[in-house]
Amino acid sequence: MSDFFIETTKADKVLPTNSRPKFFAFGIPSYTNLGDQAVSLAQRKYIENEFPEYQYIEILEDDNDEGIEAVKKIITSQDIVSFVGGGNMGSLYTNHEAARRKVFSTFVNNLTISFPQSIHFEDTPSGLKEQKLSQEAYGKNRHLFLIARDAQSYHRMQTTFDNQVLFTPDMVLYFKASHYDFKRSGALFVLRHDGEKVVGDSLIDSMKKMLDNNRPLKRTDTVLDTVKRITPINREKLFKEELELFAHQEIVITDRWHAMVFSVLTGTPCLLFGNSYGKGKHAYFDWLEHINWIAYTDEEDLDRIDQQIQRLIKTKEHAYDIRPDFKQLHDLIKLHSKK
Repeated sequence: MSDFFIETTKADKVLPTNSRPKFFAFGIPSYTNLGDQAVSLAQRKYIENEFPEYQYIEILEDDNDEGIEAVKKIITSQDIVSFVGGGNMGSLYTNHEAARRKVFSTFVNNLTISFPQSIHFEDTPSGLKEQKLSQEAYGKNRHLFLIARDAQSYHRMQTTFDNQVLFTPDMVLYFKASHYDFKRSGALFVLRHDGEKVVGDSLIDSMKKMLDNNRPLKRTDTVLDTVKRITPINREKLFKEELELFAHQEIVITDRWHAMVFSVLTGTPCLLFGNSYGKGKHAYFDWLEHINWIAYTDEEDLDRIDQQIQRLIKTKEHAYDIRPDFKQLHDLIKLHSKK
């Protein structure tokens, strides 16, 4: 039987049948990638803050099929269906894409929102096959709105699908920055171990030697190995602990987009390298280039990398406000809620 997270303190086995409009959030991860977990948390906070009239209900991706059947029995025309953002629409993670297709092609009479995503269907026979399956499924839902979190994905979604496409930042950027009084020390390397990794180990080793000047070094990942499962019950606590880890650092070196976002939220100097299809690079230049304590680089020359790092470390925090950039999403939901 499925778990439904109507609150974040417990799981319920039965969906509510009151008259309050519902916001069904499918695809919520239980795996331990804190970037994706932060997206899920930000989505809930966004709806609860901006549209408190909606009862927000999270359905774990593990329970996708059972959750669909349960929601079908109680859904009304005032309700909104969504699928979690922050991951990757495309052929890289086919289990997520299959779940997304099923949700979109099922609730064809309700406003359906695909929260801010990147997109990448590989230009291979298998990638093109997955793309065709998604085109067929998405095409069944004329109320489906796709939201891109970077300009490259925005254009790719427009040319790949017939659905309407919006453009907003990653949901984690909805969070306001927190101020920490920690004394910063050390360099934190937050690096991938998956198929999106492109930064060579030799460059990583060289950067470590360069930064090892009586400075503590640590390598980690946004994928936790300290817990086996994350749900809405323990998600926020783990997210706050991760932010505190970042807030203690003098510099963060990463190829993970959300590690840079965590650096933004904590005022931590950060140098971002690319991944296999450019999602971090494009999203950085779309939304974050004006934030002075973070930077993106494709550089491989160690001296130039060192210059970038030293500049970032000396940079002071300053005010920024990305919340107005969520206007397209806000207007979409507001228009529906008035019907």
